[in-house]
Amino acid sequence: MSGKLDSKIALVTGGSKGIGLAIAEKLLAEGASVAICGRNGATLEAAAKALAKEHGDARVAAIRADVSKLDDVRALIAGVKERFGGLDILVNNAGVGVFKSVGELQPGEWHSMLDTNLSGMYYCCHEALPLLKESKSAYIFNIGSLAGRYASAGGGGYNATKFGVVGFSEALMLDHRQDGVRVTCVMPGSVDTGFGHPDTSKANAHPWKIQPEDIADTVLHLLLLPGRTLVSKVEIRPSQPPKK
Repeated sequence: MSGKLDSKIALVTGGSKGIGLAIAEKLLAEGASVAICGRNGATLEAAAKALAKEHGDARVAAIRADVSKLDDVRALIAGVKERFGGLDILVNNAGVGVFKSVGELQPGEWHSMLDTNLSGMYYCCHEALPLLKESKSAYIFNIGSLAGRYASAGGGGYNATKFGVVGFSEALMLDHRQDGVRVTCVMPGSVDTGFGHPDTSKANAHPWKIQPEDIADTVLHLLLLPGRTLVSKVEIRPSQPPKK
């Protein structure tokens, strides 16, 4: 049975869990070939096996990479090209969140967020653009956050990176729209993944929150819009959060 994304090739960073995994599953379900990357080899391998079991080995690739390292990103993009021959869709989802007051936030934690959330996104876009420009339907999704519009106590480092993601995404869109590359910054609010909590059992514990598959559905909807149309930013939030 054919899908809406047959013959498309996608790369999802941070694709071994949470939002990234949900997006990878959605793209595969619609017929795309999908490469996922992550830093944790065991988690990445488990995710790839689950995806391949459902969608077949031929359309799934897992490449271990730390997007905060330029050499890793170069090897990642080269690996995608070698495996699938090109690239049509880049989903920059890899992210780190440390939530402390500025006084408590340590320099190493600050740089970890900057290097992954912002520099990693730049590295992936910069290295992928030559392949994307060869595509007839190139699309970059940068997964930002409502933390890129609204500051919060304890979010200084994370806010700084996500505000940067919003500005970077808009500039990227303006730079490369005439190259046929569409760019959308997706800005979720509270997503039920346990992000930012060392205890991953907290994932899927809050049914009022956005679910990862909701973000995946949004990405698919935007992908299927006519090529002449671009939603450059989209804010997604829980419809009924708990009353304060």
